Amino acid sequence: MSQTKPALLSKTWLLPVFLAAALLTACTTVETVEKHPVKQVVCQGKVKASPYVVGGKRYVPLSLRQAQRYEQMGIASWYGQEVLNKKGGHVTANGEAFNPMGLTAAHKHLPLPINVRVTNLENGRSIIVRVNDRGPFPSADNPDSKKRIIDVSYGAAKKLGFHKKGLARVHVKVIPVKSCN
Repeated sequence: MSQTKPALLSKTWLLPVFLAAALLTACTTVETVEKHPVKQVVCQGKVKASPYVVGGKRYVPLSLRQAQRYEQMGIASWYGQEVLNKKGGHVTANGEAFNPMGLTAAHKHLPLPINVRVTNLENGRSIIVRVNDRGPFPSADNPDSKKRIIDVSYGAAKKLGFHKKGLARVHVKVIPVKSCN
């Protein structure tokens, strides 16, 4: 009996260690695409940075090198509700199926795809999103959208805490990338 008690006592330290690890993991303030930890430098494959035209206006995306220094404060909006009921969904400018609940975004000038950190300046929440679409663009329904710097998915807006409000003051910064080649 004395042999089983020390063996049992030696394993009792495992529970507090696992609980502490779980709690520390839960305290993370930055969420990432697919829940992977953020690396200082992300390996970037082929990017889409060709000029394009929307509503008669020509847009020229930044090169990957120029995008490395991109950082801006402005207004963010969210999109995704309009595609939930659309048959066949929505395909992003990068050719991917749009997931309104994903952590993605649309930007007029950044190369696709690229990861950015979006921080809600009104509540301090911050997440990493993958820019894989173009926008926001002015429309008859939404003429002031030209003042917005980024459109995030509904899922990202929810994590950032402005899904009910619709708009938020944000800081957007590109996560440094390097070419995979």
